[in-house]
Amino acid sequence: MGTGKLPSKVYQDPWSTSLESRLSTLATGRVRIAYFYEQPNNSTFRYRAYNMAQVLNEDIDETSASYFFLDDLHELENLVDIADIIIICRSRYCHRIANLIQRFKARGKPVLFDIDDLVFNSRYCHLIIQTLSQTKDDVVWDYWFSYTSRIAETMRLCDKVITTNEFLAKKVAEEFSIPTAVVQNFINKEQLEISNTTFFEKKSFSFKKNEKIRFGYFSGSPSHKNDFSITLSALESVLESDPAIELTLAGYVDVEKPLKKFGSQVKYESFRDYVSLQRLIGSVDFNLMPLQYNAFTNCKSPLKFFEAAAVGTLSIASPAINYADVIEHGVSGYLARDYEWETVIQQALDDDESYSGRVITARNIALARFTYRNQREAILNALDLT
Repeated sequence: MGTGKLPSKVYQDPWSTSLESRLSTLATGRVRIAYFYEQPNNSTFRYRAYNMAQVLNEDIDETSASYFFLDDLHELENLVDIADIIIICRSRYCHRIANLIQRFKARGKPVLFDIDDLVFNSRYCHLIIQTLSQTKDDVVWDYWFSYTSRIAETMRLCDKVITTNEFLAKKVAEEFSIPTAVVQNFINKEQLEISNTTFFEKKSFSFKKNEKIRFGYFSGSPSHKNDFSITLSALESVLESDPAIELTLAGYVDVEKPLKKFGSQVKYESFRDYVSLQRLIGSVDFNLMPLQYNAFTNCKSPLKFFEAAAVGTLSIASPAINYADVIEHGVSGYLARDYEWETVIQQALDDDESYSGRVITARNIALARFTYRNQREAILNALDLT
């Protein structure tokens, strides 16, 4: 006998559509832009292909865009007939990609490359492996030397490179005689909708000492152990000093051994889709963003800041270039050098009366600079369509 309850909606990636549907979308605009990535995922593909196409399809009469993958290539002989421009997103050289690029070039159609990380020069392999806390064995060395070299080889075939920030664009210019442009990462439609709902559902944008205060660390990949360790001792001190403080560790993070003694004060949430992640981020008061400071990490975008700010959660961050660009200490969040985390966390706790003002300031920055609504001009400029 039924319970009378409606079945819960199962999340499905919005890009999970048929090749026929994606080709149909591409063919509708006056200028048609194809994005290519090896395979869809919740990180690079979402930010650098899916989100871009979503913006370009806002004015479908002028521009249309869609995305394609390695598994599509055996059915994509006619892509060069449909698309006016192709953007290859962070894809490793292989004969199939080389052939795809060559077909566009033979027709005199622009081929661009989009890169969101410092992963195109083998000189940085040691820094990458160290930053990501990976084992220094032959398998890892072989992987990263192969990966960076193949990325570089694909880049050399392209006419222009698009990056996520100016620091990364300068690194590209140091290695390649190729024009560069910057299109930042941003919040897409689905994220903004759930972020607005989460923000306006919050009962309060304040907290009081000796009442429950929630900190959160949200990891999108299993390679942030060294980042999290920056703030570990500070978190131990804070949790020990006040049993009302809670810490949520979400995504690819193991509960560190020193934190296990705090029992229910430390909660673990598994990795989840990017839409429901916004709700989880919105459930905490402070978003922790520790990050090592080096050339590799300075190529990162401030996405953890603007995704937290959009749901009304204030960030405490390491002063990496792109975090310092959006966070004014004590105004739109807090910046903490490696040795300052305990002091800065305590400062944030002491600023309880002005918390709501900082939340609104951070959210206004996120909405003004980092949503899909204000990215079209930058994308068109990067594609030389203005």
